[in-house]
Amino acid sequence: MTTQETQIQTPDLVFPTDFVWGAATSAYQIEGAVSEDGRGRSIWDTFVKQPGRVVNGEHADVAIDHYHRYRDDVRMMADLGLGAYRFSVSWPRVQPDGSGPINAKGLDFYSRLVDELLSRGIDPWVTLYHWDLPQALEDAGGWPSRDTSKRFADYAAAVHEALGDRVRNWSTVNEPWCAAFLGYASGEHAPGRRDPAESVRAAHHLLLAHGLATSAMRAQRTDTRIGGCVNLYAISPQTDSDADADAVRRIDGLQNRFFLDALLKGEYPADVLEDLGGTSGFIQDGDMEAISAPLDILLINYYSRFTVSGTPGGAASAAAAPTDTGSPWVGSEHVSFVEGGRPVTAMGWEIDDTGLHEILMRLAREYPRIPLIISENGAAFDDVVGADGVVHDRDRLDYIDAHLRICHAAIEAGVPLEGYFAWSLMDNFEWAWGYGKRFGLVHVDYETQLRVPKESALWYAGTIRRGGLSGPAE
Repeated sequence: MTTQETQIQTPDLVFPTDFVWGAATSAYQIEGAVSEDGRGRSIWDTFVKQPGRVVNGEHADVAIDHYHRYRDDVRMMADLGLGAYRFSVSWPRVQPDGSGPINAKGLDFYSRLVDELLSRGIDPWVTLYHWDLPQALEDAGGWPSRDTSKRFADYAAAVHEALGDRVRNWSTVNEPWCAAFLGYASGEHAPGRRDPAESVRAAHHLLLAHGLATSAMRAQRTDTRIGGCVNLYAISPQTDSDADADAVRRIDGLQNRFFLDALLKGEYPADVLEDLGGTSGFIQDGDMEAISAPLDILLINYYSRFTVSGTPGGAASAAAAPTDTGSPWVGSEHVSFVEGGRPVTAMGWEIDDTGLHEILMRLAREYPRIPLIISENGAAFDDVVGADGVVHDRDRLDYIDAHLRICHAAIEAGVPLEGYFAWSLMDNFEWAWGYGKRFGLVHVDYETQLRVPKESALWYAGTIRRGGLSGPAE
């Protein structure tokens, strides 16, 4: 079936008329302009300049130059028919040292971006933190320091005060698991520390930052919708052995339940705390109440399924860190990640749309009912511009199609799923992988900064126009 044919068909799977169709990015991955208009240094600015941290020594000083090209990028979003755009605010652009005076020029960029989006009928969804901690705060202790949570609340209040009159939907901390355990345990992400005990403190303080920021924003406005954002995985055992069942419990505990239980139940799972060796007294009175302040929405980032084993052996997973790192699985370093026999993306991540259904149904079954958003879902493939000038990325198109079908099935089953954001709008700087992994719906030529929508983008635009999916997946 051709893209043109799919665009004119009446959908067989119709989504609710108010379903949110969007795409997502993050500030550090796209903006560039790292030294312009008073922006301070972030931990990623420091990290990328350290030898061996990023593939090919690449960095995001320019990235895809969104800071200067945002008007053209918003025009492209409108051409694709996006109803919403999820982007993050760069903390060091708004508050260069992570505390103290606000940088008016930095905040004005986001104000102009919001106005541009609204002028083209695109709803802005703001993420306050997507991993670019001001370096000054890292020098003062980083996320293992409790004070960083308080500084984040101040920053959140400043941004919300400036944009809250035009932005209704907010998320606080993107994927705290990654920020804590990849940043402070494995060292794969900035700031590149390898201190398991400190990573656990960081995880708690990232959640506390979410809670304090939520309270600060709610004190300013009552019409704001605020959500936490977690990256969740479906997890399967390699075999039916007791050791593999325990491996599932452990990885599910640290990846999923640690964050979901804190946000939605106001407690950490007892078995996970035992795996971590306790909390060393850094949880203070009132913390869990702050962390579990009622949410308006829960944002879910989903990419893949893990298959795990608690015993040595088995086929090793294709997914691996791009550089030399430690383990992010604090207290469960013995668990191995193995191949589950599924197709994989260019990241080595197994493709399993059924895992998304498993997660959505589990949330509906085991946690208080709350509106849900798929805030990231997508795949990297080795895209090539064809002789016709088009990127024929059928693998990505099929990936998104399959996951949207799961979203529709979940809605039909009664799950309160309100929207979907494809990751990513455009090819960009993929953290420690540099520029070698392309997630974008839109192809970016990193030499010329030329943007060209891929076949998947044109298909997604047609899906949005129709408000649903046509026929069975082919």
